[in-house]
Amino acid sequence: MMAPGSTASFEAFYRSQNRCLFHFFRRRAGCDAAADLVQEVFARMLCADVFERLDNPRAYMFSAARNLLIERSRRKARKARLFPLDEGRDAPVCPEQTYSIEAADLRRTLRRTILAMPRRTRRIFLMHRLRSQTYREIANEVGIGEQGVEYHMMRALARCRTAVASQ
Repeated sequence: MMAPGSTASFEAFYRSQNRCLFHFFRRRAGCDAAADLVQEVFARMLCADVFERLDNPRAYMFSAARNLLIERSRRKARKARLFPLDEGRDAPVCPEQTYSIEAADLRRTLRRTILAMPRRTRRIFLMHRLRSQTYREIANEVGIGEQGVEYHMMRALARCRTAVASQ
């Protein structure tokens, strides 16, 4: 326990160093936290019951202040790392830009492939895929049998598969 005279000397030390320590904390931790940190340092010094035995109480005070700032930053860092995973919010997001680039490449490849097809095969393929016509409707319009339409569709799809696979 402290001797009766030590309280008066600690009080004098507090009054002489309070403002200096406040400025120290204000520069490093901000004005809002500075006053609380000053009180914390002086409370720690008083509770440690070492004030009367210190050769340089000011150096001890600033060491305690630096240690308090380090503890505070470590506490914040620990809190920042520990958070619950929210599956709805933190679900992995698909790389949309990559997908759009790949889709554009695929469209160019298919366009070149379709333009390279024989005229009749290309026409039948586009009638079926773009106009959604049945094989029977295409056969009547082009003037060939349904098996002929099926043959041209198989050729067109094989070319598309080959082009996509080689991309």
